[in-house]
Amino acid sequence: MRFKTDLKNIRTFSKLTAALNSLEKIAWMRLDDDTVRLTVIPATGSQVWASLSVDLIFENYQLQSNEANNTINLELPLQPLQRALKSASGSHHANLRLTKRDGAPMLSMTIHTTTKDTSSGPGGGLPSRSGGATRHNDDAWAADDSEIFHPESLELQMKRDREKVITQDIPVRVLHPETVETIMQPRVREADVHIQMPPLLQLKAISDRFTKLALTAASSTSSATADKTPKLELQANMHGSLRLRLHTDALDITSTWNDLTHPDLDPNELTMPIEEHPSTLFKQAGPEKWATVRVDGRDWSRVLSVGRLEGRVIGCFADDHALILYVYVPHHVDGGIGSDVVTYYVSSFSP
Repeated sequence: MRFKTDLKNIRTFSKLTAALNSLEKIAWMRLDDDTVRLTVIPATGSQVWASLSVDLIFENYQLQSNEANNTINLELPLQPLQRALKSASGSHHANLRLTKRDGAPMLSMTIHTTTKDTSSGPGGGLPSRSGGATRHNDDAWAADDSEIFHPESLELQMKRDREKVITQDIPVRVLHPETVETIMQPRVREADVHIQMPPLLQLKAISDRFTKLALTAASSTSSATADKTPKLELQANMHGSLRLRLHTDALDITSTWNDLTHPDLDPNELTMPIEEHPSTLFKQAGPEKWATVRVDGRDWSRVLSVGRLEGRVIGCFADDHALILYVYVPHHVDGGIGSDVVTYYVSSFSP
């Protein structure tokens, strides 16, 4: 079993790891010849499936195992990985390899950074010239080329590039393929509404404000309810509108986005005629027909941290059942722009 690679897109990898780490501390990483898959399934809260092409985050990729497509499955702690990627963010080169330390499997990240040596050190400064120096005949100096010195600037002498190498070990567990096969992405019925979401960090700011207001109102009225996380209501229709609502005994506030777009469905990927698709029926019912999901305020805030990836996000609403967020991460490929997808599954609470 062998895995070794250089890190290509550290910034994107770091942002994704931070978003996943906000939901759960452990992820399952599945590596094969073409794809990197990251799965997070907390005991409670939203679940994530990320499917990334190898060339989004890796280069000089070497993978070998006895499984089909050279598959390797790892249980990966996200916090140490996030710290290592943070250390690598300013590096000019970093690589990752599967190794062992005292018989235990490790992902070892080696980071190469360049620092400026601003101290001259012993004998590092320019030689001073004594006032009592002996004067030599110019012709005698010119006769020996070995005694001709080309002056350097003080800046070049004092600032010298030095390479610093840091190695960080991330403990992992190598998982049996049969164990990983039990981790299944949930099946969801066809969406009633599919809509392009507004910028997630904007939505997060408003959602966090609603949650804070609800907690403040609850703490002032009843200490018994102050510790309960508020439930937020998300609604979308097939006429370009998204609505975020907080409704409690003390508060009823709403924020609405309009003129959002709806991606076209591919009839070849549907299990039914497009005329019979739930989203078509919702659209025909008019702008007052809303699909609704109810989410935990704190969990929803952690989900929205994926907005750091700055990709296009499609929300698929299954009314009173679940919200699926498809986060498309753009990257350059030969001949154009490709995109990888991070999928969030957010189940709806009962009203």
